[in-house]
Amino acid sequence: MKKNMGTLDRTIRIIAAVVIAVLYYSGVISGTLAIVLGIIALVFVLTSLVGICPAYLPFGLSSCKTESKA
Repeated sequence: MKKNMGTLDRTIRIIAAVVIAVLYYSGVISGTLAIVLGIIALVFVLTSLVGICPAYLPFGLSSCKTESKA
C-alpha cells in the first residue's frame, strides 16, 4: 500500500498519543474515557509507524507531499 501520511501528520499523532498517556498516568483521565482515549492513542501510534491511515483511503486523502516528475 502507498503511504498516505506525511511527516507532520505522523508527528502530531505521536504527540497526541504521548499527551493521552501522560494524562492517564497522571490520573487526569480514568474510566471509560481513559479506555477510549487509550485505544485512539494506540491507533495513532500504529498508523504513524506504518504511515498509512485507513480512514483516509475511502476519501482519497493524503498528507504526503507528492514527488514532482521531472
